[in-house]
Amino acid sequence: LSFFLSFFLSFFLSSQTNEQIVTSYLTSRRWDWRPLFDSGGMPSSHSALCMGTTTAVAVLHGVSSSLFPICLGFSAIVMYDAANVRLQAGKHAQILNAVVAKTRDLELDQGLRETQLKEVLGHSKTQVLCGALLGILIGLVVR
Repeated sequence: LSFFLSFFLSFFLSSQTNEQIVTSYLTSRRWDWRPLFDSGGMPSSHSALCMGTTTAVAVLHGVSSSLFPICLGFSAIVMYDAANVRLQAGKHAQILNAVVAKTRDLELDQGLRETQLKEVLGHSKTQVLCGALLGILIGLVVR
């Protein structure tokens, strides 16, 4: 139960989407679940979720257990991806959107020309660090 609680609370408390969903409902009286599937923002909920789970494993099973390095490795991969790979992909999307908008000579299908690539895909290192610290804190509190 501690793992699930740490997992759930880390994600829920770090997720700014909860505020967006409630605000959307209060203004339009309709539930909008799309923010649940958006990426980016402060803090990184993926980092919080991974580190909350990793910390819960460390507290309950110890850092010498075979589960701990698996969780820590998974967390490191997720946080690296968020702060590097997905962040760079978002920057590429910004550049491509600008090129398509400024270049009328570019031969593209009409559907492609009007498509905007999603530009906020990753997190800054600060957002990842804050998410990781929040997850560690929650993992330590939930026993």
